[in-house]
Amino acid sequence: MNKGYWVVAYRKVHDQATVKNYAAAACTGAGEVWGTHVGVADERGLRLWRLGSKQMTVVVEFDRYEIALAAYESDDHKKALAALGPSVERDFRIAEGV
Repeated sequence: MNKGYWVVAYRKVHDQATVKNYAAAACTGAGEVWGTHVGVADERGLRLWRLGSKQMTVVVEFDRYEIALAAYESDDHKKALAALGPSVERDFRIAEGV
């Protein structure tokens, strides 16, 4: 069973408060799917790094790749994603560990 990872690089953030609200909703609103993730670095299960002066990258680690996919496709995550709206430009990847 390979782990799964969400890797999100934020190129531009027009409203930091919206991103914080998205993170809180995405991490707490996905119910049982989120309850199975691992790699918790803080209370939301996110590890944040600053790259350069303006880009933020978020990595979330899941027990299995299938769980990472299910979390992304969950209705709760879709609601959180809709709340983000046009306030950010980002690249989102779901990667499978080897």
